Amino acid sequence: MDVQAFRAGIGNSLTVTRVYGEPHTSGGVTVIPAAKVMGGGGGGGGPETNQYAGEGGGFGMIARPTGAFVIKNGEVRWAPAIDYNRLIALGGGALALARLTRRRRRR
Repeated sequence: MDVQAFRAGIGNSLTVTRVYGEPHTSGGVTVIPAAKVMGGGGGGGGPETNQYAGEGGGFGMIARPTGAFVIKNGEVRWAPAIDYNRLIALGGGALALARLTRRRRRR
């Protein structure tokens, strides 16, 4: 694997277009979606053995919607995205913790 090509690929992945989407306009309202983007990677090299070049790397990204900027009549407002699955999981965890605490207080 060519390390320079690997680095260039990462640079192309980490652009502002991954965070802010294309603006969409309809009926005088413009919406610009936004996301939280996280990534990480690594690589390494060593002596060449058999048919292998002795170097390699990897990179991964995660993107989650965070909301959108809504522009209407010259005013901008933020409309957050709601992740209902995360809210349900947090609520379930809080309920389990409350039950556990309640049992310990009874003893």
